[in-house]
Amino acid sequence: MTRVVVAMSGGVDSSVAATLLKQQGHEVIGMMMRLWSEPGSEAANRCCTPDAIAMARRVAAQLGIPFYAVDARQIFRDVVVQYFMDEYAQGSTPNPCLACNRYLRWDFLLQRALTLGANYLATGHYARVAGDGSGKIQLLRGVDVQKDQSYVLSVLTQEQLRHALFPVGEYTKPQVRQLARDFGLPVAEREESQDLCFLGDKDYRDFLRQYMPEVEKPGPIVTRNGQQLGEHRGLAFYTIGQRKGLGISSLVPMYVLAKDTSRNCLTVGKEDELGGQELTARNVNWVCGDPPAETIRVQVKIRYKAVDAWGSVSPLGGSRVHVRFDAPLRDITPGQVVVFYERDICLGGGIIEI
Repeated sequence: MTRVVVAMSGGVDSSVAATLLKQQGHEVIGMMMRLWSEPGSEAANRCCTPDAIAMARRVAAQLGIPFYAVDARQIFRDVVVQYFMDEYAQGSTPNPCLACNRYLRWDFLLQRALTLGANYLATGHYARVAGDGSGKIQLLRGVDVQKDQSYVLSVLTQEQLRHALFPVGEYTKPQVRQLARDFGLPVAEREESQDLCFLGDKDYRDFLRQYMPEVEKPGPIVTRNGQQLGEHRGLAFYTIGQRKGLGISSLVPMYVLAKDTSRNCLTVGKEDELGGQELTARNVNWVCGDPPAETIRVQVKIRYKAVDAWGSVSPLGGSRVHVRFDAPLRDITPGQVVVFYERDICLGGGIIEI
């Protein structure tokens, strides 16, 4: 009998994942991370509210499996939340969910699963794994194109993938909902959380003001030709492509084009000035373990919900790459993650520099 730890959240996807594995005859253990929240707002972290923990316990009891709540508050605060703040302070727009998957779920939690003698860690992600015939493990998109989460798993290594199971990756979201109903799970109609878990109901700008007041540093808003149109409140409070809330007067809509931290300057322009046809990325993780020896043609996603775009990826040495797109894209944003695909195979990804 194979022992599997399931990362439970109190939601429908991880609950169905645990149920499927139990039905397949595995020895299943439920485990949930308690993550950091602002002091006094412990009920605000959407990933581990008291209600979510209680629901996960209820599902585990229904399945007759052990359940453990693991204290991950300090490492989450030190790694994920700090990364979130540091990237904004440097003028980037980060995706902390990838940092959470890299350092919390597939390092911290996986190590605890292995300590319990588990062979695998399973999650409710919509993704798949498969062997490539040469001993390597491939990370594949989930069957449900709309729910596919291979993007946030592009940080995984071969060693982690050898211990990974994604039981709901073969299903669509409506099918998973129906399975939950068929199994009689109390989470069948539970709504999903879409926002950053540790912010609760707080706007990220208010969070930064509280924990990094130094980012509230006004500076000029200028066009590319140097014309000053107004003053920004702090570069961290703006993102590439933003149109509303700029506080400037213009006869035509203006969008954020760039953020220059060295001059504390926000550059804006017309819609047709947005975007570009190339970028560089750092900290690139190649899922297979080896970077390509030369330029490769791939499908590229520059955000989690972005449509695939065709382009060419060229290694620059170390963990950096250059990407050139077949056609310009308007929302290339430093700090976001660019992920590469060959059809359904997720090849890897890295953090956009420029």
